[in-house]
Amino acid sequence: QVQLVESGGGLVQPGGALRLSCTASGSTWDYTAIGWFREAPGKEREGISCLSDYDANRRYADSVKGRFTISRDHAKNTVYLEMNSLNAADTAVYYCATRGRQYYGSACLGEEVYDYWGQGTQVTVSS
Repeated sequence: QVQLVESGGGLVQPGGALRLSCTASGSTWDYTAIGWFREAPGKEREGISCLSDYDANRRYADSVKGRFTISRDHAKNTVYLEMNSLNAADTAVYYCATRGRQYYGSACLGEEVYDYWGQGTQVTVSS
């Protein structure tokens, strides 16, 4: 059983930055996919960034490209999402997800890739 715990959310002013963390237990992450998703009020959950193929593959949604950076610390079993130049449209609950099996594909922004989800962390961008 894999457990994921997100942290780092909060209230930030427009133009500000946050770093989200997602720590896994009960799984070896090295060769699987990890994704960050977000769900804003009244909107469908959106895949915004992901890692796969032992981090050789990184993907970003157009809505966050150039502002968000995904990274992983294998020793800590933790994935990070560095978020810069935040704006009101980034307000959402952010979730991390992982696959319970190895994944070498490049298409890792879809929910169908993932088996396990964290509980989510709220990010609010407001002045």
